Amino acid sequence: MLKWPSIRKKREDAPAQGRASATERLELELLEGIKQGRRAEFDALYRLYHPRLWRFLVHLMRQPDAIEEVLNDTMMVVWQRADSFDGRSKLSTWVFGIAYRKALKSLSRQDLPVDGDDVDEPPDPGPGPEQRLGLEQLRGRLRGAMAELSPEHRAVVELCYFHDMAYAEIADVVGCPAETVKTRMFYARRRLRVLLDDLAGSGEL
Repeated sequence: MLKWPSIRKKREDAPAQGRASATERLELELLEGIKQGRRAEFDALYRLYHPRLWRFLVHLMRQPDAIEEVLNDTMMVVWQRADSFDGRSKLSTWVFGIAYRKALKSLSRQDLPVDGDDVDEPPDPGPGPEQRLGLEQLRGRLRGAMAELSPEHRAVVELCYFHDMAYAEIADVVGCPAETVKTRMFYARRRLRVLLDDLAGSGEL
């Protein structure tokens, strides 16, 4: 049986409280430079967000040829519309929201075959070769299972478990009430549990 990590109540129901982290303060400082039209600050913010957005879009879109285009379109909006960020959410929530809408728009225009094996993720240093092989095999099966979900369901799973966002933040990203996020997460987890249990029962997992 697939075991999902527990999610603390405060993460589900409330945005993060307290003072902004050092990373968040840095991002806001860079955004201020972008508002002044300074390209160096934009380049720095682009480098910070590229790997995070790439990981998000890889699992959401499953279309390697379109990922970089959507990512660049997202950051172009950040460059051109930096003044529209009003500070009512985290900067990351705003940026991921732009990426989510761009990705859905791209998916609605295209009908490309899904092939998770063609998607390359940024290198992630960690375990040794044998452990990496096992993790890669498991990751491949998880990617295959997630490909069976709708983009909306993939998005909430990805943002929650891989980007550590609270339900309230995810709601801001995808543009729906937090209760809808909870409902999508429930159905996504139930579907993934069935898919991965089927793999385990067949001896593939």
